[in-house]
Amino acid sequence: MWDRFLRACRREPVDRTPVWFMRQAGRYMAEYRKIRERYTLLEICARPEVACEVTLQPIVAHQVDAAILFADILLPLEPMGAPFEFAAGEGPVVHSPVRTPADVERLRIIDPQESLSHVLQAITLIRRELEGKTPLIGFAGAPFTLASYLIEGGKSNNYAKTKAMMYAEPLVWAKLMEKLTEVIRRYLRAQVAAGAQAIQVFDSWVGDLSPTDYVEFIQPHLRPMFEDLQTLGVPVIHFGTGTGALLETQRDTGGTVIGVDWRTPLDVARARLGDGVAVQGNLDPLVLTAPRPFIEKRVREVLDRAGSKPGHIFNLGHGILPHIPPENVRYVRELVHELSAE
Repeated sequence: MWDRFLRACRREPVDRTPVWFMRQAGRYMAEYRKIRERYTLLEICARPEVACEVTLQPIVAHQVDAAILFADILLPLEPMGAPFEFAAGEGPVVHSPVRTPADVERLRIIDPQESLSHVLQAITLIRRELEGKTPLIGFAGAPFTLASYLIEGGKSNNYAKTKAMMYAEPLVWAKLMEKLTEVIRRYLRAQVAAGAQAIQVFDSWVGDLSPTDYVEFIQPHLRPMFEDLQTLGVPVIHFGTGTGALLETQRDTGGTVIGVDWRTPLDVARARLGDGVAVQGNLDPLVLTAPRPFIEKRVREVLDRAGSKPGHIFNLGHGILPHIPPENVRYVRELVHELSAE
């Protein structure tokens, strides 16, 4: 059943639970490391045929139920006027952090057809390769997560500068969020137009906010964006980490599928979210480093807690880490299919 993933997103019955993994293409795979000997991450993203090849690697190796476009959540920042690079051992570094009203004013609202055409071309190539075999997920970073990189200048442990702008300069914050939200909305619409059959919004760092902050500073911008995206007729996955305190708020903000990380048991999450959304998750990525009997025990637990109601996509609570054995990724896919078919 090639559309098993899409059916589960729509909360329709499936023959077995669909499986895909965040960062299912990446450094844990020898095939990917070979390509990285020739290209940087950003060079892969800039070359549609290479991005297509990398996207397909885990489909070939693991037979997962969905492909996800190989790209990076930060790609819109450079054409917006905030160039960045991946520094060795540090992750992304934004060269000119956005911290003043003038900095926000300088950011451009881009046309993805012009500024990110290579990403859209990659989607078209991937769809051609996968047609009728495996659905393709497009994605973008969420406004808060992108704002945190822009303001902090890179990764952060406490988002002190980001929260300082939110609390002390709410009008500047609102302007920044408006620009980012519009860029992401256009970018995701363009991905669907290019062929993406589902889209995921990665709000990776929003779990650092309290529910009160989320409702005041995030929801007013995100809710209209999700309402617009849900008119496209494809599943919209709303993902964050550390969001156990935000689940109901995320649901009310939007999305047809809510991502749940390993900190919240799936049965608890499903009870809190209700029957109106599907759920995605939620194995701890580091379980993939464990002995197989332990992996099986934890996979069974996720499936048991997900229950028999339609609308569960098996995934990790966050992305595959570089030191994960590839054979364990395939083993989990096989195990989920075997156990959920029983």
